[in-house]
Amino acid sequence: MATPDKGGLPLTHSGGGGIIFITGGARSGKSRYAQQLALQLSNNPVYVATARHWDDDFEKRIQRHQSERDERWTSIEEEKHISGLSLSGKVVVMDCVTLWLTNFFTDTQYDIDASLQQGKLEIDKLDTANNTYIIISNELGMGMHAETEIGRKFTDLQGWMNQYIAQQADKVVFMVSGIPMTIKG
Repeated sequence: MATPDKGGLPLTHSGGGGIIFITGGARSGKSRYAQQLALQLSNNPVYVATARHWDDDFEKRIQRHQSERDERWTSIEEEKHISGLSLSGKVVVMDCVTLWLTNFFTDTQYDIDASLQQGKLEIDKLDTANNTYIIISNELGMGMHAETEIGRKFTDLQGWMNQYIAQQADKVVFMVSGIPMTIKG
């Protein structure tokens, strides 16, 4: 049974690394919660932005997210290959799986299997012994049913990737209306 975290943030996290997976709907408070958690765990966390700069509207979204972080943060933009970043001993917020998977999905010409394989490989190669990864994702399957075949394929891809990351994670938090609910860990 899911329970709300006391005070909104977990009181402890096990030691020197691992994965904390934060998932939920759009505008559920995932990024804010992840950033607060990262600052609770480290005085100098790393923010890995996975978004591609698709258009002007998306650029404004990126700038809004950047303005939410202060000088304590190191920001890195990496569209796909997060496992290759030199982050030893860091607390890392990866925002977000949906945008990250979009990059694989478009680069493979909408091949679900290839995208899922590439995403799983990146997760498997993360140095979770020395780093804490706070990975943010969306629960697309809880929203409206996609109207297009590509949209339905991506929703399936997202769901399978979320399940995979949740299995690897030490802790899973589901955000609902700004309230974190621990569902694993």
